[in-house]
Amino acid sequence: MGRVGRRLPAVAAVLYGALAALVLLGVRDVLFVYEENRCSMTYMYEYPEYLKIKLPKKTARRYPAYELYLYGEGNYAEENKNLILTGIPILFLPGNAGSYKQVRSLGSIALRKAEDLDFKYHFNFFSVNFNEELVALYGGTLQRQTKFVHECLKVILKLYRGQEFAPTSVAIVGHSMGGLVARALLTLKNFKPELINLLITQATPHVAPVMPLDRYLTDFYAAVNNHWILKAQDLRNLTTLSVAGGFRDYQVRSGLAFLPRLSQHDSALSVVSSAVPRAWASTDHLSIVWCKELILATIRAFFDLIDENTRQITEDPKKRMSVLNHHFVRHPGKIFEENPEAFTELTGTFAWIKVKTSKWTYSVYNDSDGKYFTFPLASHRESYSHIYCENTMLDTSSWIYGCMNSNSSVCLEATDLSWRAELLPTIKVVILKLQDYPSLSHIVILVPPSAGNKFTLDCEFFKEDSRTIQLPVTNLFSFGLSSSKILLNSSGLFYNVQLQHFNQVYQAFKIHVESHCQSLIERKPSVYRLHIPWSHEDSVTVVNVPSFTEISAKLHIAQPENESRVPVLNIYSSSDCQYEVILKTSFLQVLGQIIRFHAGALPVYVVSNILLTYGGQLNTLMSTGIAYWSAVFFSTSLRIFSSLWLTLTRPTVLSKAKLITPRRLCMVGSLALVSWTTCGAFALFIIYLQYLVKVIKLSVNVRAEQNVLNRDLDHSKETSQNSIGCTVKNQDLIDSTSGATQSLSSSTTAEAANTLKIHVTVLNLFTWIVLLNLPSLVYWLKNLRYSVRLDPDPCRTTAIILVCILEILMNSSTSEMKSSQLLKIAAKVPLLLSVAALAFGRMHLYKVPHFVTFSLLLHLLCCFV
Repeated sequence: MGRVGRRLPAVAAVLYGALAALVLLGVRDVLFVYEENRCSMTYMYEYPEYLKIKLPKKTARRYPAYELYLYGEGNYAEENKNLILTGIPILFLPGNAGSYKQVRSLGSIALRKAEDLDFKYHFNFFSVNFNEELVALYGGTLQRQTKFVHECLKVILKLYRGQEFAPTSVAIVGHSMGGLVARALLTLKNFKPELINLLITQATPHVAPVMPLDRYLTDFYAAVNNHWILKAQDLRNLTTLSVAGGFRDYQVRSGLAFLPRLSQHDSALSVVSSAVPRAWASTDHLSIVWCKELILATIRAFFDLIDENTRQITEDPKKRMSVLNHHFVRHPGKIFEENPEAFTELTGTFAWIKVKTSKWTYSVYNDSDGKYFTFPLASHRESYSHIYCENTMLDTSSWIYGCMNSNSSVCLEATDLSWRAELLPTIKVVILKLQDYPSLSHIVILVPPSAGNKFTLDCEFFKEDSRTIQLPVTNLFSFGLSSSKILLNSSGLFYNVQLQHFNQVYQAFKIHVESHCQSLIERKPSVYRLHIPWSHEDSVTVVNVPSFTEISAKLHIAQPENESRVPVLNIYSSSDCQYEVILKTSFLQVLGQIIRFHAGALPVYVVSNILLTYGGQLNTLMSTGIAYWSAVFFSTSLRIFSSLWLTLTRPTVLSKAKLITPRRLCMVGSLALVSWTTCGAFALFIIYLQYLVKVIKLSVNVRAEQNVLNRDLDHSKETSQNSIGCTVKNQDLIDSTSGATQSLSSSTTAEAANTLKIHVTVLNLFTWIVLLNLPSLVYWLKNLRYSVRLDPDPCRTTAIILVCILEILMNSSTSEMKSSQLLKIAAKVPLLLSVAALAFGRMHLYKVPHFVTFSLLLHLLCCFV
């Protein structure tokens, strides 16, 4: 037992050290290893002003911490001070600890856009001040915020009464938890759904809370999501867009920002910012509100949503979804048109040139004459299945058409196929399946006159099978030692590399694409797009050729069960270059994905592990009387604190304290009163500090007694060696007396050491309880000026019970427990509680303290029974 017992702490230290190292590597990948920030900062051209809107007295009295503001700049702000508003109202809701001033990016860019239109249309941006509350960690005020927003909507619409084009609804932009509050409006009993017709959320965790720290938070989520699922048909007139930040946002992973799949399919849209056209950038949790590229897309969408007749946001749900798809999913490189003409006349005195080849390239530079290039389809339908065309001129004009059953060399009327195009960072591309257009006889490419412009057009006919390559991904446990590799020929302009068996969020790969070109002439950049077919989470990379590029392949959402399509790496290549694609498993990014998806459950795993240790200590105490192990890192920290304490105070003699005294009962009553009248987490924090000081003192006294015992033992040996001249009888008497004294002192010190180890484990468990309840304490401290009592308080009852337990338990020792009839039960229960914590605590962190409390209650009973 001795040698094994000495090895156990060393083995535990190595094991937990290795686990900690893996966790730190995963945390590093999440926090520091991601793409560079591609967002541009938005700037105000005039000094921003926030005009406070006067609320009804009843509303102001009911919500004293909340306010409503109107955003303005310069002359526009001066004109709005009299609150005679004629624009379109939009309400911004900040998120967790967010500021109402975050509306300035939206408001400023919308104002610049309105100035370009001579204020034919303009928007009035309102913003709510939620006092920067920590609603992502404390859910007690979410319902209050929701009701206040409802009152704000009424106040905003009243400001437009009597206007010619008075609005009947308000569009809402919600950042983070503000988006969830906006969705919660629909759950209010007296709320009229027609008050809002458009909702845009930014980095909002719709699916579940990031950290489910109290039941008010989880109940709020359940109520909102259940309402949106069960009442989906009632919400069909509300259009919702959710924009996630991508991998740069480590606070809210993008998978949580996707709207529930069972909600209305035709009026809800979820995208990741890296897939948004003309942005193509991942954002962190804060930059999503000021990222210029995203804000521009949002403002363009707002202006395209305006109905010319009502001068407000359109009431047509189909048009709203068309506009959002145009700006946030697939941009054709054209200005939005609600009903584009089916046929277009091809006019102009341009030359008509017939192209018979299957592959065609045309470069234009400073050409004053326009041209029409026609591609007859009849000769290509049997040999090819698709046609691919790309254009490096990124203006918004039409450029590709389809002629119907034309036998002449000229096509006067054609269908505009430019709406089938897709805008990428450096090109516009069109891929047409010939089978889908049986009535087309020709494809026509328009090359307009170019005054000083330089651009290139490419077209080619191809078979789908020749441009689709399957690349199986490497095994998760290959650790990057093995790879999958393909080599793409230099003949094509476009390739689809299908990533087989890439369907789980814990998979992560590095894809290396190396391009080799036959000549050194200047070429257009290549575009690599990782396309995920079951969600809008694409990522786009633009590189010069030749080059060596590394692409990270990770998923925000796992492949649904009914989805058969696979992720695809689209390569928009140069025609005379060769591309080598190598895929390897990235072990560090796999760790990052595990942390990204499961870091919220880390407290559960830690507490579960400590409960197992606690049960093991009680078992050992019952069998041998020695509690053999305590938390390695926690006990190390405790030694440091005790060393500092030892330099400041003198240790006291070890003595057994009474469990219950009038002073302790008075302390229990006082802390219970504090918990009931103020904040339960505050009472827990007080008892925690008291317990910590108690354990530090015990640690100092044990170390001092052990040092004294070691010195006495050395002194006794020295004395026995120097007493050779004494009689044998006197020597035996001295030895027996000294041995008895040392034996008594040694047993007392050993018992105190065992007691210390038990208390260290209990204190470690209690530390996690305090940490899990810390957000409500921070919220209470921040709002003390409004109310002394935290209402609702998620840990009031738990705090009162723990105060009663720990005030007595901190004075207990192992001697009371050894003779207890309940020790056998108390030693087995932590195992069951550990399993229960893993089963129920991962989705409900606030339940973890309940399991710990029950275990400590049994410990307390062992001291009496």
